[in-house]
Amino acid sequence: MTDFWLTTMAAAQTLRRDLHAHPEPGWQEVRTAETVRNTLDKLAIPWRKCAGTGTIATLQPATPRDGAKHIALRGDIDALPIVEQTGKAWSSTQSGCMHACGHDGHTATLLASAQWLKHNEQSLSGPVTLLFQPAEEGGHGAREMINEGALDGIDEIYGWHNWPAIPFGKLVCPDDIIMCGNGTFSITVTGKGGHASQPELCRDPVLAASAITLALQQIVSRRLAPQQAAVISVTSFMADSGPTIIPQQAVLGGSIRVPDDATREQINTLITDVSQQTAQSYGVECQVEITPRYNPTINHAAQAQHVRQLWQASYGTDSIDLNTRTPIMASEDFSYYLREIPGAFALIGANDGDEHHQVPCHSPHYDFNDNLIPLVSTLFSRLCGVTTPEKPAQQTI
Repeated sequence: MTDFWLTTMAAAQTLRRDLHAHPEPGWQEVRTAETVRNTLDKLAIPWRKCAGTGTIATLQPATPRDGAKHIALRGDIDALPIVEQTGKAWSSTQSGCMHACGHDGHTATLLASAQWLKHNEQSLSGPVTLLFQPAEEGGHGAREMINEGALDGIDEIYGWHNWPAIPFGKLVCPDDIIMCGNGTFSITVTGKGGHASQPELCRDPVLAASAITLALQQIVSRRLAPQQAAVISVTSFMADSGPTIIPQQAVLGGSIRVPDDATREQINTLITDVSQQTAQSYGVECQVEITPRYNPTINHAAQAQHVRQLWQASYGTDSIDLNTRTPIMASEDFSYYLREIPGAFALIGANDGDEHHQVPCHSPHYDFNDNLIPLVSTLFSRLCGVTTPEKPAQQTI
């Protein structure tokens, strides 16, 4: 039993590094999907396509236990438009694309779990569906998987994300909100361009857009209650021009993070009002476009408690992280699943002291911690009623 487990985990590490070297952005995960499907074929696990590059695989014991639930486990497969700077032997071979969020590790972990669950298929408590989902990074892949029947017949769903800000092996899985919802905004400021030596004849959109940027940063600190979790970040400022030219236009872009619909509505209104009123004071025009993206990721209490109980049973009573405050301000399209059926999403610490395991996700210096694979494979297996070798936390690969 232990030898097969260790062999499975080692193979998953090799596969993870292969996926890392060949990242693909959302809705373009052709090689990744082929790798997933070929692996499932070798394991004799039936699968079907879903949402283009997505894959749904199912395991089924001959005699499910009485009252057993049909459980789904999810792994995301897409990468990000980032130039890698880790210097790892398995660094990205695709220019300008990188697995900077660990989805390569999530995919490899789900495939490792698939191999172990297949090996113990008759011990499953009930049916298990594996969701290999594309386009989590802003592409609404979960929504499209659901639209094509990914949750049909599923009773509960579980997912996870590695998190470098949390000590290695510590778990965060609250009974309610774990990650915020998000949205993006674009603010186009139109003035009157002209010669830099004659500002009195112009209406400077750069100056106005700068004032709008500063004003937006005061919404959270001065217009919301201190207890209210929210973020407004201006992340881009474009005003192409020359050194002697006041341009005609400047465009701001940014992101919001909100814990609920009421806060989203409040912030969206304030962004529009503050931007337009500031623009008016500078004699320029302002157009605001706000696009909602993901809803908050909100766990169901019973399923979250089950995850914590299994994690503590595997790794000890002190394996739950009590220091990380939730909601995390990042967002996840796993929220789509949890709005449809019961389930839970966990953050699991990746920081073991290695420099690449401490930097945040979406950094060009980030690399997934492979030693998370056996830990999470253990959790997934036990969620499905299948045992794993003792003390898996002490196993490294």
